[in-house]
Amino acid sequence: MAEDEGNIEAKGDSTGTSAAISISEHLSAWAKSSLTGLFPEQAENLADVNVVPTGNPEFGDYQCNECMRLGKLLKRPPREIAQILKDKAQLPECAARIDIAGPGFVNIFLSDEWLAGYANDLPSDSRLGVPETGGGRTIVMDYGSPNMSKPLHIGHLRSPNIGSTLDRIFRFLGFRVLSDNHLGDWGTQFGITIMGYRHFGDQEAMKTAPMEELERVYVLSYERGKEDPAWIDQCRGELVKLQSGDEENTALWKQFMELSLQELDRIYGRLGVSFDLVRGESYYRDQLPGVVSELKEQKIIRESEGAQVAFFDDEKLPPAIVQKSDGGFNYAATDIATVLDRVNEFNPDSIVYLTDERQQLHFNQFFAICRKLGVEVEMKHVWFGLMRLPEGAFSTRDGNVIRLEALLDDAERRATEIVKNSSTEMSEEEHREVGRAVGIGAVKYADLSQNPETMVTFTWDRAMALDGNSGPYLQYAYARIASVHDKYVERFPDMDLEKFVILITEPIERTLIVKLMRFQEAVIRAADAYRPSVLCDYLYDLAQTYSTFYQNVPFLKAPEGIRESRVNLCGVVAAVLKKGLELLGIDTPPRI
Repeated sequence: MAEDEGNIEAKGDSTGTSAAISISEHLSAWAKSSLTGLFPEQAENLADVNVVPTGNPEFGDYQCNECMRLGKLLKRPPREIAQILKDKAQLPECAARIDIAGPGFVNIFLSDEWLAGYANDLPSDSRLGVPETGGGRTIVMDYGSPNMSKPLHIGHLRSPNIGSTLDRIFRFLGFRVLSDNHLGDWGTQFGITIMGYRHFGDQEAMKTAPMEELERVYVLSYERGKEDPAWIDQCRGELVKLQSGDEENTALWKQFMELSLQELDRIYGRLGVSFDLVRGESYYRDQLPGVVSELKEQKIIRESEGAQVAFFDDEKLPPAIVQKSDGGFNYAATDIATVLDRVNEFNPDSIVYLTDERQQLHFNQFFAICRKLGVEVEMKHVWFGLMRLPEGAFSTRDGNVIRLEALLDDAERRATEIVKNSSTEMSEEEHREVGRAVGIGAVKYADLSQNPETMVTFTWDRAMALDGNSGPYLQYAYARIASVHDKYVERFPDMDLEKFVILITEPIERTLIVKLMRFQEAVIRAADAYRPSVLCDYLYDLAQTYSTFYQNVPFLKAPEGIRESRVNLCGVVAAVLKKGLELLGIDTPPRI
């Protein structure tokens, strides 16, 4: 049996912090190696052996169900297989024992000594036990991507919020991430806006409130198009003129873009969102004729009613227009050109797109075309549900939007009032700064804590709650934990905490350390599933476990040694909460 297959490649010790693999992977490697050594004839059936965290600590810390499957293959009782594993396999260093439950489940109990060592090593580990699983692989992440010339509304929150969080998580895991805000700056809305601007524009309003004015003329133009088919035909004509290089339309487009980018940078700055690249659809406009020619040459598209169309008989998808009958290029053409350019320039291992659920068909069609073109890079569409208010959905076209900036302003105002009431000793400047952090954090967390594929109904009661799974609750939990250290230093100024180690003297301390150890798994699972909500759920669970710990054992009144152990353990919990919230893009004020 190859014992070294299960070793954690730790930096400096064997406890597992700064590991090359997670604890689950370490135990899975041990189980695979052990079972392969005990049943070598089944080696090819043991390629994937998984050990996972248990849901109930009464059944150990980790569980392996492989003996159930192996029993069927060997035509022997699974419990008998599990017993052989228990009797003959050498336990990994981190395990105290394994038990057998039910018909053949293997439950693994970690060693208290190993867990205490793990907790003691975390403060000196900048990664807090999270392995760098990315190995330098390159991901291009396409998120944000708003249609330009319109103010951002509440529905524009999800893509940059979810996208930037996944961006940070993947970078933390050791991936090379290139984030690209692929702006919608070359599409239909510009034809509608140009027509509206020419007929309804107010030059004075453009000087004082340009984005509001562009939105106003867009809505008027769109409404006119619903009543007058000739108007919308003219809008399409203005877009074709723009895409063909018309000097007057190009000048207007540049003006609209400059104003839009200034607005975008300001709002994204408030959200803490930034990009490596900002390349809109217009960046690829000169490549579009060549893309269409290549698709024709490879017989991926053909003419249909004057348009160039891709058909998907094998994929059982509806046709996709690549070039319209009036000569204008559709989104598919731009997206294909973008992929070819990204592959050529960055040679990525994968390209990830984050958009709302309404674009699922487009990405299925677009990915199918890319595969026919011979694009081998992995492409994934991460879609999310729409965001709405309790009153219902909203639309720029219908003019009933809630501006994202107004939402953020309201969040900061509400949070500042809460902070003023709870921390009267703070200065006005501190109230504003903490209110900003709590308010923006509340809005972001209210989105991130949801399963991305669900519709989110935003309510202030939930977002600003100081209890329950909310951003303010976690920020407050961090501040409260951080205050334990301050109180200790104030009461025992001559003591050196670094001379004391973390001990396990109560069951709740062990439970808390196990939770801390699972931070690595929460980060990895959030990345694998493209769901920041996995990390949110973990942080909320950790904060609740800490609350139980704090309420049930003495801290500053405990005997020397145990007192310092618990204060040090508080410090580790604070560090993990801070790092987790940092990955979510949420600030952690030391006082609230």
